[in-house]
Amino acid sequence: MNLEISPSTKMVGFWSAVLATVFSITYDLGQIAEWLGWLGSKGGPENPSTPLGLVVLLVPSLFLGFSFLVLIVSVNQLSSPGQKIWSQAAVAFATCYAVLICVNYYVQLTLVAPRLASGRIAGIEPFLFLPFDSFLYSVDILGYSFMSLATLFAAKVFKGGGLERLARMFLIANGLLLPFLALQIYFHWMIWIASLWAITFPGSMWSLALLFRRATATGDVSLR
Repeated sequence: MNLEISPSTKMVGFWSAVLATVFSITYDLGQIAEWLGWLGSKGGPENPSTPLGLVVLLVPSLFLGFSFLVLIVSVNQLSSPGQKIWSQAAVAFATCYAVLICVNYYVQLTLVAPRLASGRIAGIEPFLFLPFDSFLYSVDILGYSFMSLATLFAAKVFKGGGLERLARMFLIANGLLLPFLALQIYFHWMIWIASLWAITFPGSMWSLALLFRRATATGDVSLR
């Protein structure tokens, strides 16, 4: 059926999707640079970041948390009454993701990175972000596991073809990364499969931006 969408939902949905795309791609580029050792670390996924690396990686990631949550709220507004259970579940999981990663990254940027830069790490050892071997790394992958669940549930909102089908495929693909995100702390090789997030997540965000753009142009969107 065709749903009338408020102008504010169209605008907020479109721009939050655009921002989520931009922030995720910015993070992707920073992560590539980090793993290549260009940000001062020893490179690869198992070595900790330098203060510069933390800033380059976590600033866009922090803002991604905000934009993704607002986008999923917009998708909830977009969904038909029969699909609300899926979109509201997506909002719940996106909220869990945003809270976990925003707390984590704010602590890294305001406490850990400045202390690392000045060489004063005594007393903050529990808050150091050590890949596969720290409390906050576990918090991080839990957060991104919730993100995967959010995209998996959000995919149920879109039943049609064309842009809806494209968005659905990307959202499902991102959701299917869940086990590789959640279990990589036990099986480190899984991070390479989880790294497909660099394609599935920006792809899903951009396809949603196109959907909201279409809604703005036509005045409604067809969701079956």
